[in-house]
Amino acid sequence: MTTQSLADIQHLWGGDALTGPTGDLGIATDATRSQQHVIRRLLTNPLDTNGPPDYPLHPDYGAGLARYVGQNVNLAKMRTLIRGQMLLEDSVAKNPQPQVMVTLVDPTTLSVYIRYTVAGSGAPAVLVFNVNA
Repeated sequence: MTTQSLADIQHLWGGDALTGPTGDLGIATDATRSQQHVIRRLLTNPLDTNGPPDYPLHPDYGAGLARYVGQNVNLAKMRTLIRGQMLLEDSVAKNPQPQVMVTLVDPTTLSVYIRYTVAGSGAPAVLVFNVNA
């Protein structure tokens, strides 16, 4: 019996969909697919006291990291929020748990470093990105 892994269109947050080598839509699999899902989850705004959800039909989806920029942020709680959201993704291995570092670069920028294992393949993955207001 063979297993087939899921594939998504190659599309990073805030950018255009990428094309593949034959000119049609690019395909993201394994680590790239996982990273796309994690970034989307962390940057999508859920329904909370700061505003409406980005996905009205899924009001609990997302961490809404951009909503924390410029606020008095408890970095330990931010790490816990990120780790908890990541563990909701099927492409993130539950064991070992993701390692998350968050630093406040300046009042308008959060810097996020995440190291985790891709579920299924066991491949290590690293995400490093900044979140601005």
